[in-house]
Amino acid sequence: MSGFRFVDVCAGAGGLALGLEQAGFDPVLLLDSKPVACETLRLNRPTWKVLEMDLLEFVPDEHPETYDVDLLSAGLPRVKSSATTARAETEEEQRLLEAAVLLAHSVQPRALLIENVPGLVDAPEFEPLREFIRKELEHLGYRMRWFVLNAADYGVPQDRKQGVLVALKEQHFDSFRPPAPTVTEHVPVGRALRHSMAARGWRDADAWAAQAINVAPTLVGGSDNRGGADLGPTGTKKAWARMGVNGGALADEVPGPESDGSSDMVKLTDAQAALLQAFPPEWRFAGRKTARYRQIGHASPPPVAKALGAAIAGALRV
Repeated sequence: MSGFRFVDVCAGAGGLALGLEQAGFDPVLLLDSKPVACETLRLNRPTWKVLEMDLLEFVPDEHPETYDVDLLSAGLPRVKSSATTARAETEEEQRLLEAAVLLAHSVQPRALLIENVPGLVDAPEFEPLREFIRKELEHLGYRMRWFVLNAADYGVPQDRKQGVLVALKEQHFDSFRPPAPTVTEHVPVGRALRHSMAARGWRDADAWAAQAINVAPTLVGGSDNRGGADLGPTGTKKAWARMGVNGGALADEVPGPESDGSSDMVKLTDAQAALLQAFPPEWRFAGRKTARYRQIGHASPPPVAKALGAAIAGALRV
């Protein structure tokens, strides 16, 4: 192992932490406010130290193992424009983003990784947030790179653009390069899900997979405060329909022989949604179906986190 240590806040279902682990980082602490997310983390990594707490209430003095880590990572709730969502929700997301940045004052990591919406990188409405981040981090001796990655370029069977901020202490910054794509060909939904679609003996699985030739639209976990589990807004559901998938709900199990010859569109299971986020099949999610799907939809795909972790580790070694 490299000996790199990290703290992960707003850890969710562990997609970011899992990818960083695969890149050679060891977590000293993972923090999330949702009980079901913390249960998921403990299910999969019983040895990880998981703290169920709101980031706004976290006091590093009470957890000295977080001091001077190599990396502070945060897969924060998606910051939305105040024009598109409730003001209170927007303010909460911005407060969490600001809290993650301010945490660098006490933790003093050698590197900081924040993953969020692509608009955070360059959209005009987020300029005040970027300016806040720049002032705080430059004051602490960090230099920053903002960029957008698409998970599909890293083997994830999904068109999922992610806005990324990597900040490093001055001595490491010039050695950092955003990760290059790891695949030359995107993985279509049919190839990613063919095996699982055939698991119960559905004879049309191969025919379905042969026509599902595109990557998945971005999975959307939805709000914890309302609604059930579906695959996203109207435009997203139309894209799914073109691949023979009913995006209006999730199934409890994959199709079986009873679906042979049916003209109905198939529904995906939450386990298949996890495959579209490129979680390993053995990664388990706690909670009921809707809670599991929300964790999956909100997660950072592990292969993207692994690529980012490898790029950061390369800079820290210099």
